[in-house]
Amino acid sequence: MDRQGTKNNLKINIAIDGPAGAGKSTIARLVAKELSYIYVDTGSMYRAVTWYMLKHEIMPEFSDLVLQHAQNMVIELMPGADGQKVLVDGQDVSPLIRSREVNGMVSFYAQIEGLRKHLVALQQHMAARKGVVMDGRDIGTTVLPDAELKIFMTASVKERALRRFKELSDAQGLTLEQLEKDIAERDRIDEGREISPLRCADDAIVLDTTQMDIPQVVETIVSYCRTHTNS
Repeated sequence: MDRQGTKNNLKINIAIDGPAGAGKSTIARLVAKELSYIYVDTGSMYRAVTWYMLKHEIMPEFSDLVLQHAQNMVIELMPGADGQKVLVDGQDVSPLIRSREVNGMVSFYAQIEGLRKHLVALQQHMAARKGVVMDGRDIGTTVLPDAELKIFMTASVKERALRRFKELSDAQGLTLEQLEKDIAERDRIDEGREISPLRCADDAIVLDTTQMDIPQVVETIVSYCRTHTNS
């Protein structure tokens, strides 16, 4: 079998979950490229909503208003030279949704049940034809519970903070120690929320990437996919 999964009916859906800063988006994008699959970054969809709401000064406690605006938003995910481009109502917001302000607020919007249901429906529609690599925090448990391959990527808080720190083009005075605290707090919120909390699916493969580099992680997941499709 070639790396494209040959025939369409051999393609599967791959769910990659894990905590903040685990490198899910980078890995999922590269796995999708290796397999000629479609990459869906669900986290960027929540970030896009968060950016939009903050821009329009709609706080998460006004959940009905958040949902009303979210249902009228047009979120598009498109491949770009440096990764996936995120468009909101036609505007490329890719760099804007990675700000510290968005990072600090996205978990609060993600707890809104109606918003999660709305975005999950969009994500499930994207995956209906198979051949999708989707990453997030509840893909294997809620969005794609029937995904043929589920990976739960993790790494130590210290390592995740270091990776995220290196990604920041403008730290704006943010220290590595503060980022480590922020990520630990994000874990607490994601794991403790009532709606679709972060957890490892029972049938997921746990992959601790603390001591692995990006090519090693990609090749490991691709090998799991090839083993599954060959069987």
